[in-house]
Amino acid sequence: MRTEEDIKNAVEVLRRGGVILYPTDTVWGIGCDATNAEAVRRVYDIKQRDDSKALICLVDSDARLQRYVRQVPDVAWQLIDSLKDSGAKPTTLILDGAVNLAPNLIADDGSIALRITAEPFSRELCYRFQRALVSTSANISGEPAAQNYCDIDPRIVESVDYVCWSRRQEHKPHTPSSIIRLRPNGEVTIIRK
Repeated sequence: MRTEEDIKNAVEVLRRGGVILYPTDTVWGIGCDATNAEAVRRVYDIKQRDDSKALICLVDSDARLQRYVRQVPDVAWQLIDSLKDSGAKPTTLILDGAVNLAPNLIADDGSIALRITAEPFSRELCYRFQRALVSTSANISGEPAAQNYCDIDPRIVESVDYVCWSRRQEHKPHTPSSIIRLRPNGEVTIIRK
């Protein structure tokens, strides 16, 4: 299957409120429309994860990131620019003031974890979908993240509505993103290196 057709199929499922399995800029992910509370609930159920634990969302651009955070702090833009320039490991930012997202995706303190993906498949998927996309590791909560498609628990594969074909044959090491918490006052906390 061509990548273009794979993305088209995935977007159709996402628009219907479905859940997909897809390759990201880090590990394989379980994804859904980040604005659809019912789809988000299904992701928590599939992962067997407590919904008090936040999920990460992917976006394709700086402009899309701004749709989901009331006020992106200057330090976030500085960090995003430096990460692009350095070619660093994918980094997720936890930002305050989440807006326009499913309520069950936003942490109790009003924050959201967002990452701008530069990986070609997930970036194009986010671009075509035109919304933030949930991106949580494709594993049952507490088990290791699925670095490659072959690592995904069959229970997860059977629970989703669409499994992307792109990069299924890949066998190489992938790691979860770094996570950095940025406060509006400029305070920076590294959550995961």
